[in-house]
Amino acid sequence: MTQESESPHDAEATEEGPPVPAEVSVDRALTYGHYLKVEELLSLQQPRSHGPEHDELLFIVIHQVYELWFRQVLHEIDYLKGLLESGDTHRAQHTLKRILTILKVLVSQLDILETMTPLEFLSFRDRLDAASGFQSDQFRQLEFVLAHKRKAMMRGFPRGERGRQALERRFVEPTLWDSFLHFLARKGHAVPASHLGRDVTRPIEPSEELQSLLVGVYRNDPEASAVCELLVDLDEGMQEWRYRHVKMVERTIGHRKGTGGSEGAEYLRTTLGAALFPDLWAIRNRF
Repeated sequence: MTQESESPHDAEATEEGPPVPAEVSVDRALTYGHYLKVEELLSLQQPRSHGPEHDELLFIVIHQVYELWFRQVLHEIDYLKGLLESGDTHRAQHTLKRILTILKVLVSQLDILETMTPLEFLSFRDRLDAASGFQSDQFRQLEFVLAHKRKAMMRGFPRGERGRQALERRFVEPTLWDSFLHFLARKGHAVPASHLGRDVTRPIEPSEELQSLLVGVYRNDPEASAVCELLVDLDEGMQEWRYRHVKMVERTIGHRKGTGGSEGAEYLRTTLGAALFPDLWAIRNRF
């Protein structure tokens, strides 16, 4: 067909995409916007500053995106726990790699926040009132599921609200580490009963007995040792995120107190260097 013989309808399809088939009702069809609820999503960015200040929108968007990624990471870890407990090594490795990739995105988003100068942040900071990142229940859930549980962290969340209920549930649930120990036991490794039946609300205590078992895993079970290394990657990724977060806060507000009366960078620095899975680090000098 020559260009001269093309109909106006054909030209429209070329320039703007294929036409909607006549038999499909646009009003009834599921659209991109409806599926993703774009209208509702775009209504959630509500700056409080006068003007509003240009950078407040960036601040809101970044933190809302963080909450979405936290939700996804929790979703993936819950799935991972089930895979480990059922002995599905291949899918467990795949899921761990996905979580690690998301963590890299979380770290890279700090680069965007750091494009905001201290003066630009101060232009709307007072509008945050008592709001603080310490009030992110999803990040606290992430800490809990990774065995960094502290009952005091629930006090800032009112009883009966979604966040408090989620934290209470996470507090008494087995952690990712507990699922990993059951994974090792399922693969025939002699995990001590005291570890398999440990109090899951307690921090992970380093164990010489368990470390000796893990050395054997590394030497004799390539599949399980690969999972071990991915857990070390996860631990390291969380530490990297914490470090970058501290430096971003110091760069933006220095040593001031954080919003909501938090200690800001002073507190954040105390979280650096603490291993989530201490036994996996302790065995490094035993090979």
